[in-house]
Amino acid sequence: MPFNTIEWIKGKIKIIDQTQLPHKLKYLYCEDIETLREAISSLRVRGAPALGIAGALGVLLGVRNSPVKDYPELKKEIEKIITYLGSSRPTAVNLFWGLRRMLNCAEKNKDKDIKTIKNLLEREALQIIEEDKACNRLIGKNGASLINDGDTILTHCNAGALATADYGTALGIIYKAKEEGKRVKVYVDETRPLLQGARLTTWELMQEGIETILICDNTAGEVMREKKISKVLVGADRVAANGDVANKIGTYTLAVLAKENKIPFYIACPISTIDFSLPGGEKIPIEERSASEVREFLGRKIAPHVKVYNLAFDVTPAEYITGIITEKGIYKPPYKESLKELNNEKRDRSYSS
Repeated sequence: MPFNTIEWIKGKIKIIDQTQLPHKLKYLYCEDIETLREAISSLRVRGAPALGIAGALGVLLGVRNSPVKDYPELKKEIEKIITYLGSSRPTAVNLFWGLRRMLNCAEKNKDKDIKTIKNLLEREALQIIEEDKACNRLIGKNGASLINDGDTILTHCNAGALATADYGTALGIIYKAKEEGKRVKVYVDETRPLLQGARLTTWELMQEGIETILICDNTAGEVMREKKISKVLVGADRVAANGDVANKIGTYTLAVLAKENKIPFYIACPISTIDFSLPGGEKIPIEERSASEVREFLGRKIAPHVKVYNLAFDVTPAEYITGIITEKGIYKPPYKESLKELNNEKRDRSYSS
């Protein structure tokens, strides 16, 4: 990818301000956690893996110049940052994963001096970025095995390089398929109300020279009925232990339409997006956003001052999902069994380390 969505530059968090795309490629430098939290809340930075990185870098940013003298004080500082940043986007589990991983890093090194712990926190955050880059490439490789030459993919929201440190999850699979010489066409849902598909996904795909067709969200069912779609491929913000998936609002609708039209429906995400603490999707917290996002468009009112129910995400039951593509492989139903094996592998690795 010719751009970095989020990185650590000379003590600041540098992000692409995604609210400016596709008109401007503008960077924002976060020098404090207040600026970072606003960037997360306003979707200047977004996408599950990128939010995990933002959380990790946010802890680093918050403690880097802290005058604390001992570990108990540092731990309190980190816990405050976790509460503050964690309240910005409740659905995306990767944000909490990144925050907790930094706390775990500090905890493992609590007997060291404060300067050393801060240095180790910086190393941990940078390691998370590198791990995400490698993870995306593996997701792309695993998922590309499902793509046939001439396939037409339908996608929703943005699960590309703009949602990660590099390459992307769902879009990374498309990029890898293209690298393998496969001809792929992509239909992109606009993704109301904030148009991440129209603004971000089309921009990314066109940068990569991939044939791209933008459609209104409510056109998806018709293009499926017309047999123009080979597969549906989307990302995820949280996956429950039974395979239920929370993703951008409208995903559940696509899954139901895909099943009705006998079209494979795939989720692409890193295993860090799988929340094994939640048995099912009914326990996933769903973010509700401002009414103005629906009542207004590009700063202009398009509706009266009516009540609005503006959910950022919906939950797709596991029964509608053909497969979950991760860096470890492709998991198929029944997910209670296949994901349980993955969770057991994770536990085994943690016990041996």
